[in-house]
Amino acid sequence: MRDKTPTNSAAPGERLIRVGAVVFFLGALATLVTLAPLFLGTRPFPTYMFGLSMLMAVGFLIAGAGVLRSIAAGRRQARGETRSSSSSR
Repeated sequence: MRDKTPTNSAAPGERLIRVGAVVFFLGALATLVTLAPLFLGTRPFPTYMFGLSMLMAVGFLIAGAGVLRSIAAGRRQARGETRSSSSSR
């Protein structure tokens, strides 16, 4: 038998975590590309390219916000289940 929950229902904060991970990895790739000329002895990229490395921090913050949102939703759900079970007694 199949589970009756929809497959596209995402938990609160899950989309933020995924977007944050993608942004983080883009920033990591930008960091590797930006630092490669320093190790290869070639001409370095322009200064604004180093700003792309900050995508790592932005992605980390986005994913962190998603984790906090997920935690808050879990607490609200647990608090609601506790109240409903105590009121049914």
